[in-house]
Amino acid sequence: MSIRVMLVDDHKILRDALKTVLEREDDITFVGEASNGVEALKSINETQPDVVVMDIGMPEMGGIQTAIEMQAMSPEIKILALSTFFDRRIVLQMLGAGASGYIVKSAGSEELLRGIRAVFAGRTYLCPDVSQIVVESVRGTKPSEKVNGDRLGRRENEVLKLLAEGLTSPDIGARLHIATSTVEVHRRNIMRKLDLHSIAELTKYAIRKGLTEVDPILN
Repeated sequence: MSIRVMLVDDHKILRDALKTVLEREDDITFVGEASNGVEALKSINETQPDVVVMDIGMPEMGGIQTAIEMQAMSPEIKILALSTFFDRRIVLQMLGAGASGYIVKSAGSEELLRGIRAVFAGRTYLCPDVSQIVVESVRGTKPSEKVNGDRLGRRENEVLKLLAEGLTSPDIGARLHIATSTVEVHRRNIMRKLDLHSIAELTKYAIRKGLTEVDPILN
């Protein structure tokens, strides 16, 4: 039996790449895509997916609220979260909203395919990074604050906060009394450590960590 899969992510390049991966598999049928939760909910009856692979941070309606409403509409649909972030709070909220699995986008296509097949079979699937977070939460221990093995330093957190507040590199340099080139080095190091690739993603991360009160669309 072919697994009917729908993709929900606001980045078309990523959807196109994942679609190519899915269409190579004999046991998977790509049935549709959406750029946000509102579009996804509207197309459920038409696409009739078995598994919805869904991002968390999307415009109009994010993955957590979409998962709640999707499960209310069609509880038989399995939701597999696919996100850049593996923040403890977000992971637990997504699982609590009804997701059957959670994979970080850096995990790779093979991990995604394993996740799709697992949740379709009725199992819960968590990639290794997310599994550690969940286990630590169950044990009542504080999850590691490190991301990809690195903790941001004091200066990096200062730069991150100012980037999230919309300051340019020259502005940040003037504020912190450091060279613009030094700010750029900090910015690259922050992105590498957090595996984030845009100022928008850095801003969302900073909000979740309480570094700023700026309020863009939460990822």
